[in-house]
Amino acid sequence: MFKRLRIAAELSAGRKLSFAACLFALAALCAVPGSAADIKDPLLAYGARIVGDDARTRIVIDFDREPRFSVHYIANPERIVVDLPATAFGFPAKDLAARGLFKDIRYGAMEEGSARIVLTAARPVQLAMAEVQTDENGNSHRLVLDAEMIDKQKFAELVKTQSWTDEADAAQTTSAIPQPENSAPGDFVIAVDAGHGGIDTGAIGVDTKTAEKQVTLAFAKALADRLNREPGIKAFLTRDDDEFLSLSQRVLIARQNHAGLFISLHADTLKQKDIRGSTVYTISDKASDKLAADLAERENLSDQIAGKETVAEPPEVADILLDLTRRETQAFSISLAENVLASFKDQVGTINNPHRHAGFRVLQAPDVPSILLELGFLSNVDDEKLLLDDNWRRKMADLLTDAVKRYRAGLMANGG
Repeated sequence: MFKRLRIAAELSAGRKLSFAACLFALAALCAVPGSAADIKDPLLAYGARIVGDDARTRIVIDFDREPRFSVHYIANPERIVVDLPATAFGFPAKDLAARGLFKDIRYGAMEEGSARIVLTAARPVQLAMAEVQTDENGNSHRLVLDAEMIDKQKFAELVKTQSWTDEADAAQTTSAIPQPENSAPGDFVIAVDAGHGGIDTGAIGVDTKTAEKQVTLAFAKALADRLNREPGIKAFLTRDDDEFLSLSQRVLIARQNHAGLFISLHADTLKQKDIRGSTVYTISDKASDKLAADLAERENLSDQIAGKETVAEPPEVADILLDLTRRETQAFSISLAENVLASFKDQVGTINNPHRHAGFRVLQAPDVPSILLELGFLSNVDDEKLLLDDNWRRKMADLLTDAVKRYRAGLMANGG
């Protein structure tokens, strides 16, 4: 690996990288357990740059060796998706900040063995050129993407005529469904869902710039460990590393493991920096308030951020969101939310009206009581400090475990 870093430091479109940039690349390979760094011999993207205007934009990304890639187009909104094998992105985010034809650029891990770059366009675009270039010695490899403006009709034709069956995309179709360890018949199974992951970083801390996906995963592991110390309770993680999961995959994982509860963990940001505290959300076809509606809208964009095509909801899901036909499951979800807030009382700060509801797609399982827990807000400096504090995490995990135990006791008392 150090040899690859030395080469990376010497080659960046004919210029030398600084020693600091080399260290940045090393950190990208080693910082996050379970990320592309743990996959055997991932690509290293060690440099990037973007130039251009509203008519034409060029993106160049430097790799330590020749990358395989594929390109697709997605509508609503117009996006270009570039799929890659497992890749460690070792350049500063500012080097690939959106400009020109693109209003947003995301990149990161998808499922095991794959990575993705999502270019969200300000107007319909196409890649006039997408190729890997090498220098005369064959040592430097760079992916060059030249985007140009086109009309809506031509973009629609690109979407309609493309194929999604190439090798790079096939690597990311499914992941193995995680199973609870050492579970026994009669165990109360809980799916602990760390929000965001991989290419979907979620919110960013106002002070430390910590990504929400890191906060939720750290807390999810702490909560699952704490729950698993209780007799008769078996908790498992929907994701245990820096991997992207679609919203529907998260629901599927909970249902296929016959979970009795689904707890999705988040730590969002708000424009109002003074708002802080925890919030518990349950599903509803109508949002309880504007804050809940805005949050649900942002969370439901997770698939779009990762370059997933918008898929129409099956009728039974639409029924849940619109008619609440599965009232029993919703009632159990509300009961869990009330137990969580009872445990938090005088122990954890919460926002005003801490039980809210909206149409969160990740809570749509018809037969699994589900809550979305906003642990706090990364937009608030005081909340951010707590979210990164191990002692606070342990306290929260204890309180949530107490809430789950009381919820389960209520079920057993009622013959559930």
